[in-house]
Amino acid sequence: METPEALNHSLKPIRIVPKEDNEEGLTLMADHDEPLLSPMARLFHEPDCNLYVIAMIGFKTRIDPDVIKVKLMHTLLQHPRFSSLQVMSKENGEMRWVPTEVDLEKHVIVPDTTCLNMETSCDKYVEDYVFSLTKTRFDFSKPLWDLHLLNVKTADADSVAVFRIHHSLGDGSSLMSLLLACTRKTSDPKALPSIPVTKKPKSSASRSGKWWKVFVLVWNTIIDVLMVIATIFFLKDRDTPLRGPPNVGSTGRRVIHRTISLDDVAMIKNATNATVNDVMLGITQAGLSRYLNRRYGEANKNKKGSTKKKNNLPKNLSIRATHFIDIRPSAGIHKLVEMMEKGSNAKWGNRIGYVLLPLTIALRDNPLDYVQKAKATMDRKKASLEALYIHSMAETIPNLFGTKTGSVLCLIVPSRTTIWYSNVVGPEEEIAFFGYPITYIAPSCFGQPNAVMLHVVSYMNKMNMILSVDDTTIPDPHQLLNDLEESFNQIKNAAAISRML
Repeated sequence: METPEALNHSLKPIRIVPKEDNEEGLTLMADHDEPLLSPMARLFHEPDCNLYVIAMIGFKTRIDPDVIKVKLMHTLLQHPRFSSLQVMSKENGEMRWVPTEVDLEKHVIVPDTTCLNMETSCDKYVEDYVFSLTKTRFDFSKPLWDLHLLNVKTADADSVAVFRIHHSLGDGSSLMSLLLACTRKTSDPKALPSIPVTKKPKSSASRSGKWWKVFVLVWNTIIDVLMVIATIFFLKDRDTPLRGPPNVGSTGRRVIHRTISLDDVAMIKNATNATVNDVMLGITQAGLSRYLNRRYGEANKNKKGSTKKKNNLPKNLSIRATHFIDIRPSAGIHKLVEMMEKGSNAKWGNRIGYVLLPLTIALRDNPLDYVQKAKATMDRKKASLEALYIHSMAETIPNLFGTKTGSVLCLIVPSRTTIWYSNVVGPEEEIAFFGYPITYIAPSCFGQPNAVMLHVVSYMNKMNMILSVDDTTIPDPHQLLNDLEESFNQIKNAAAISRML
């Protein structure tokens, strides 16, 4: 994996020309010693795998673009990935990081909002603006990121910043850490944010118990690997209203979010002896079940008696989620700050794997059953090396069969599942980005070959659920959020009652 230190060298004379035949990108006229893109970074440039990270950040006050530009010069632009072109060698087709001078006027965009139609709410304006961003792609003549500053007052912020970053620059965990390295606590402007760390319980098992755990780990990994292989060749989720068309990765995305109480999520966690991730996965299963029940009911409303049925779901309906996991320890916010301030070394790159989570879609009498089912699923996946296998496969296949073949083989598994799912732990206290207090953080993706993606991100005492959907497949994304929130409320009420008994 390349490191920022390896990329952080002086600019060298180099000749770069546009590709021929209107192809996307730039080419080098001769080979140089610039660092190569990693296999994972190259994968994200293939047509079927052209992924982008998009993150909305809400602020308590209006933001001054000039202040942001000055601060970016001393922080983000000190990271070599954000000040380098991605250029293909004409000699051998390899892609390299080539340092360049960054013109912030081309990267920090401030749209004119003075002529905003009063009939259009500011929340709808931000949603439509982000939707338009997901329908465009970057110009390879500049580093692959930009920042849009929207000084419009929405329901939960006085202004909104929208980061758009090509996934080849880094995985979600790395990019989130870099963002947080640009922030400070509002209670102490010199202090970096505090991120809660989950400590693994020490094992007290006997020697025979430890050998049994090893056996279970190996057995579960074998089963999971066989399921991945089966998915590559023939196994795919059944068609449901959540499944998009084959070309869904090239469509625009509606990116919307909803906030719930993290304290209530913690209460559910304690009542069910689960984890926060178990609770959020349970809420996801419950919300999807409610949404699909409505969609199936609407589709069958002309059939006799269908409108009277409470349960419109097909029997034994099960779908899968691709759950993305960062498989390496975080580089650490402090190390990224040192890297930006002093040019020191910090680990960086796309080091992600995923596991395939079976989601049972059903209407349950006891809402807590969704959490218990999710806990059983997550406990089973924790006793497996599936995510490491997936990452190793993604690193190895492009080197063996080429990037184009590698992108097809690496994406065929997640494309045959129904949704993408990811969770990120955020700061415990209020933070400020370049002095501007943040009200919410809502990261997501677009370009993925699935119609639905759900991120969950904690921040202070809030949990944010972010949807990224293809609006031709999910024409009512706000209704899906409503179903997720209503499912959360039902589970919360059930947990509160169970604690009183």
